[in-house]
Amino acid sequence: MASSASPFSSVPAPDPTPSTSLLDALAGLLLRRDVAVLSGAGASTESGIPDYRGPQTREKARNPMRYRAFTSSADARRHYWARSAIGWDSFSAAEPNDGHHALGRLERAGCVRGVVTQNVDGLHQAGGSDHVVELHGSLAEVICLDCRQVESRHAFQERLLDRNPGWLSRVAEIAPDGDADLSVDETIVFDVAPCQQCGGAMKPNVVFFGEDVPDDRTDAAWELVDECEALLVVGSSLTVYSGFRFVRAMAKRRSPVAIVNLGPTRGDDLALMRINGRTGTVLPRLASLLGV
Repeated sequence: MASSASPFSSVPAPDPTPSTSLLDALAGLLLRRDVAVLSGAGASTESGIPDYRGPQTREKARNPMRYRAFTSSADARRHYWARSAIGWDSFSAAEPNDGHHALGRLERAGCVRGVVTQNVDGLHQAGGSDHVVELHGSLAEVICLDCRQVESRHAFQERLLDRNPGWLSRVAEIAPDGDADLSVDETIVFDVAPCQQCGGAMKPNVVFFGEDVPDDRTDAAWELVDECEALLVVGSSLTVYSGFRFVRAMAKRRSPVAIVNLGPTRGDDLALMRINGRTGTVLPRLASLLGV
């Protein structure tokens, strides 16, 4: 990209340091239990990917793309892809942080059974986790709304830029989910590449707001959660019901729920333990206490 060295304008908040006794208690809660992990955007903010509801982003209202708008309006699709073309380089260059790596080690050691993630960045897999259910899909792929042909996002990016020479010379603030802040006036000239197979409209292979999570992903997530004895929530405010429902289900059956998040969450009242902290700080310390 042709923007400045750091496209992220938010300033990190002070990092709260959980007490050793609290971390000891969390390790004791998870020890000798089959643990499922539910992760949200806060697990990736330390990798440089902004979130929608974190301590810094709450101050700036953002309107995520909605499924109905994207599928019904060519203008909405053009505006989305014009911004995404700017944000993709930074998003795709993100690397797993210490929290991702810690979860990978915990899985390999048998302390964690797997991860259900609401994230679409692939950083859990890059950090060493093998059993990952990507509840909301992956931005690494695009799919045709008509013929369902799948294409890699990298290949699609090349086609977008071929049709829009010089597009990356624009400077824009990077937004959540590989997006960028550009006005409608700026994106009206953008030329969107169609499906190579049928000429249809391409969509990122992710679940937009207002779109149902595919049944196979939901089933895989429930299978993982149901076979576990505890749920560890990391980096999620649990605002979206697609993730919150797993917390409700575990609490209903009186299985322990622990939450590690920077800031309050929708599930705090249902959790047996709550640690206010960054996942990249807390999870490596937890792994160390569990001998990993």
